[in-house]
Amino acid sequence: MKSSYLFPILAALLIVLFYLGLPELKTCALPPAERGRRGGPREGAFLALLTLAYAALAFFRLGDAQAPQSFRAFEGDSLTLELAEPAPVGGLTLYTGVVPGSYIFELSPDGEVWLPAGEYSQGYADLLKWQTPALTAPELPVRYLRVTGYDGAELGELALLGPSGEALPWLTASELTDEQALVPPEPDYLNSCYFDEIYHARTAVEHLRGMRPYEISHPPLGKLLIGLGIRLFGQTPFGWRFMGTLFGVLMLPALWLFARRLFGGGLVPGCCAALLAADFMHFTQTRIATIDSYAVFFILLMYAFFWLWLSEGSLPALALSGLCFGLGAATKWICLYASLGLGFAWLCRWIGAFVNSGSKPKGANKAPKKKGTPHQSPAATASPQGEALLSEFFKNVAFCLVFFVLIPALIYCLSYLPYAAPRGVRPFSGAYFRMVWDNQVYMFRYHAGVDATHPYSSRWYQWMLDIRPILYYLKYYPDNVRSSFGAWLNPILCWSGLLALFVLGYTAVFRRDRKAAFLLLGYFAQLSPWLFITRITFAYHYFACSLFLVLALGYVFSLMREAGVPGWRARAVGLCALSAAVFALFYPAVSGALVDNTLATGLLKWLPTWPFVRMLP
Repeated sequence: MKSSYLFPILAALLIVLFYLGLPELKTCALPPAERGRRGGPREGAFLALLTLAYAALAFFRLGDAQAPQSFRAFEGDSLTLELAEPAPVGGLTLYTGVVPGSYIFELSPDGEVWLPAGEYSQGYADLLKWQTPALTAPELPVRYLRVTGYDGAELGELALLGPSGEALPWLTASELTDEQALVPPEPDYLNSCYFDEIYHARTAVEHLRGMRPYEISHPPLGKLLIGLGIRLFGQTPFGWRFMGTLFGVLMLPALWLFARRLFGGGLVPGCCAALLAADFMHFTQTRIATIDSYAVFFILLMYAFFWLWLSEGSLPALALSGLCFGLGAATKWICLYASLGLGFAWLCRWIGAFVNSGSKPKGANKAPKKKGTPHQSPAATASPQGEALLSEFFKNVAFCLVFFVLIPALIYCLSYLPYAAPRGVRPFSGAYFRMVWDNQVYMFRYHAGVDATHPYSSRWYQWMLDIRPILYYLKYYPDNVRSSFGAWLNPILCWSGLLALFVLGYTAVFRRDRKAAFLLLGYFAQLSPWLFITRITFAYHYFACSLFLVLALGYVFSLMREAGVPGWRARAVGLCALSAAVFALFYPAVSGALVDNTLATGLLKWLPTWPFVRMLP
């Protein structure tokens, strides 16, 4: 057995040790249904420090804050660039824009004799990246480079490299030579797009420039949010990753507030926020310029506000839940799964209300019946309480139609405004609504028809046990050093949270605890659809479920607290500390930090299916 396999065994034993403190579920006090205990200033101070510390780590080495900003498009024309002096050439580096195409490169020592140096095709997967196309360079010194581009191909910067890899100085002033200080030693995730950023970051730029977007397989709002970061910090890796990372930071106080409403103030909400801060998936997934950060954030708010309505009857909270649903649905369809869960909770709430209103106090049927009293129909004997409840129900139906149907539909349609101008479509015309509808049909057919394969794909049952992460980035350097990161749950959260779901299941079924039922509903509303989806799936599809695993553990902490389990605080803090320690251990594998390849493989390959060695040819 490899030494790294001992780590998951030790982690599992520590999780079992934590659950040995679980109280007797048949008789223990359940987490209180009221608003809960008030927290002191130390609670707020802890949250502030945790959020600031997480933000500092999340924004550290997020991406370069500078990148080429001036671009040149080629439509079959050529551009000749002159070096400051003749020099031997060892290679070529270029930075691509958002328009694909192809190029032909030629080199010349004197501007008269031109030698073919290579061709480069700039495809959809090669955009907003530094690239190093193969270059055939003559042995004699070179003075000129001629670039001929086709199909609107867009370049931001171009550098000829000397034999040692240094950028040679240009004499020609051009859009392709005006930002030479930004030419990196080599491409990496800090200066270039990676994974699905080639779709979402590109589309955000296209929206900002009024172009027809390339990626239309998801609703537009997530890309518009990415575009806000680009407006603030420029068309740079930091710019297109900023908003997702910010939303990841904001999830910590949002989840803390939700946990306080569920379990009261004190230690439990702080532990929930700490578990989320130490989760691998949360850290990695919010630092990539894709749309999942926003969707999961809105799902969190949807459930938090909906719980306020369930527990306190707050109509403003119900309205905010519907508003967050509209924003989430306009970002990614996984928010529709969440809405189905909330719809089921809403239905159960009203069924329970009607059932309870029909119950009669003891002795209600024992009053003597007077002779000659005519028989009355059920309608005639309907109580004022029942009529008031029925009236309240229909008012609530109308309220939900406004805030969960009409307003979300308006938000959804408004999100398509960036699609209209490039197509010459007038907003909210018949053509506009046809455009929106056609995109819904396209999205459904696209996702239903995906038949691709991927070496890091996984299925839902693998997500639940942390069996198969997805590797986003891997780069090897000299001296057996590598940089890499992937997406999967912190195993402490994944495995202990899964056990917590069984605790929730017991109290929901046998103790009829609606708090446990609500959290279970949130989890399975996000997971269940993936049981029936046959297309390729990945570990990051489990991201939204991780929120409910955190809250499920908060529920277990609360059970221990209410039952007065000796040392429950030490158990809760210990599990969080273990999660934080595992995060620290795996930090190189979730952040891209340079690490010795052999050492990391020996420490971090806890399971044979975890991709921390080279697996692609």
